[in-house]
Amino acid sequence: MLQEFKEFALKGNMVDLAIGIIIGAAFSGLVNSLVSDLFMPLVAVLTGGVDFTNKFVALSSVVTATSLEAAREQGPVFAYGKFVTLTINFLIVAFILFLVVKGMNRMQRKEEAKPVEVSKVPRQEKLLEEIRDLMAVATDRAPRA
Repeated sequence: MLQEFKEFALKGNMVDLAIGIIIGAAFSGLVNSLVSDLFMPLVAVLTGGVDFTNKFVALSSVVTATSLEAAREQGPVFAYGKFVTLTINFLIVAFILFLVVKGMNRMQRKEEAKPVEVSKVPRQEKLLEEIRDLMAVATDRAPRA
């Protein structure tokens, strides 16, 4: 059973998957920074200084706070700002992955379109090799005395 697990864990696909997960985790941090540090401030400027992460709707008349954390302490709130931020984050990640896959597909098509290199063995040598192989087969079939 230990041997089977070892074979399973060391398969090429498992190693590739592990590498993908590690790179994905690092990529996630990069995209989160891209969204929160670069895109969201631009969105805030375009929307007149709106910061989505702190946006909410009070679900009770008791809630009078202006910040999300303080409002949550006072009562129930519908905090849609974080959802908007995560939706933008998702769309950016999906678009970047689309571009990566599109680039990989383009490179793969270029690789497939390359002409197959013809053997550089001279034709005479190739014919001699074929004759040799045929003679070897013929001598194996010949009756032995």
